Amino acid sequence: MAQTAAPVVQDEVAELDEVVVLARQSGAPMWTVTRGDTTLILVGSIRSIPRDVTWRPDALEQAAAKADLILLPQEGRASFSDLLRVIWRARTISLLPQGQTTANYLSPEYQARLEALMAGDRNQDWRRKSLLFLGLDLMQDKAGFSAGREGQDAIDVVRRSGRRARIDMRPVGIVRGDELVESLISAPQTVHVPCVERAIAAAEAGPEASRDRAMDWRAFRVPDVVNSPIEQALNVCWPWGDPEIAPQLHQQWAAAIETAMVSPGTTMGVAPVRLLAEEGGVLDSLVARGFAVVGPEWK
Repeated sequence: MAQTAAPVVQDEVAELDEVVVLARQSGAPMWTVTRGDTTLILVGSIRSIPRDVTWRPDALEQAAAKADLILLPQEGRASFSDLLRVIWRARTISLLPQGQTTANYLSPEYQARLEALMAGDRNQDWRRKSLLFLGLDLMQDKAGFSAGREGQDAIDVVRRSGRRARIDMRPVGIVRGDELVESLISAPQTVHVPCVERAIAAAEAGPEASRDRAMDWRAFRVPDVVNSPIEQALNVCWPWGDPEIAPQLHQQWAAAIETAMVSPGTTMGVAPVRLLAEEGGVLDSLVARGFAVVGPEWK
């Protein structure tokens, strides 16, 4: 029996090696964890890759098509009533409370830095804009972060490949629309102060901040990516910085990976690189549990 099974095992090992090689050739940082007949491939993704920063999404697409299961980031499920509530409370979400400006929330130091960044803007509406929206605008307008309007990222590539190859794909969790809307409406503006502070730092780094981050990502300089001004801002801005939503996002990824490590076959998970590589993140957790994690240095 051992003699007849050996070629099958060799074929499986060769196919796994091909998946890993292809994924590594893509230019996206990735890590592998193997235990028995279980292999987990974790791909670290970033949003807003400038179009002039080239990588090989085709190689990642080929690798994803050979996986048995693909784990994708959480999905938000909003109902029609959730959307109506957002529209109804649009002013609450987008503007500071009546009579207040950014100076009511930021320290004098950060307010002065913000004033310097916005000195060339004739429109002064930013002073009354909600801190969350202000932070996102700073990253987009001043730091070159334009999620959804740049080159394709690893999450998009893996999702498309899995769909074409009819691979079993699952989001690691669902976030209810009413919870998302409630967090946007009810969270006090003070919750978003860290977002604006980090966004100011990213804006001060200028449009090159986005390109530098993407170049570090492609070169597997993972600690530099995680510590980049943009990633630092994204980590404390909504939803990842929300005190109610963020723990749920982390717990869902932890549970999905726990399940993957006891399931036979090859699972590919694609997640924000900072979620994987941050202090106490997914990779640190796997190492703490005694798994050998193979891939680029992340700390």
